[in-house]
Amino acid sequence: MLKVQEIREIIKLIDQSSIDEFVYESEGSKIKMKKHAQEVTVLQQPVQAAPVQVQAARAAQVQPAAPAQQAPSQPEESAAEKDHADLHKIVSPMVGTFYQSPSPDADAYVKPGSKVSPDSIVCIVEAMKLFNEIEAEVSGEIVEVLVKDGQLVEYGQPLFLVKAAGER
Repeated sequence: MLKVQEIREIIKLIDQSSIDEFVYESEGSKIKMKKHAQEVTVLQQPVQAAPVQVQAARAAQVQPAAPAQQAPSQPEESAAEKDHADLHKIVSPMVGTFYQSPSPDADAYVKPGSKVSPDSIVCIVEAMKLFNEIEAEVSGEIVEVLVKDGQLVEYGQPLFLVKAAGER
């Protein structure tokens, strides 16, 4: 079975290439990715199990259709984005459920003010009954937790804002 980081790298490579479809089979697991105009479909399944399909919209290119009432809030969002432009975003590598601690009665892995290193575990994302530990991938300090415990998260959705070490 591929690790989360390896799947992320494959997704990035497929996204940057002109390949429209990719299939990988190894040790009883199969990963199938199809790229369509503005979305990426990722299918990961054990060879003998029923298929489970996960569609993940590329956050950078796919914007949900905004009703007319939301138009005034766009300048506010861009102002907030400017405030966070110097911060690193830890994003979800998959669709799943966000958990801030290893168990309901345990303390959160990190909270605002926590120091992290690239291999620090910051949360768990549960997908298809598998609990995937998410690493910070950067050294620094957690500034903000952007999602709530137990919340459903999408592929590419920012989970944490980190002030990278060395930034002032």
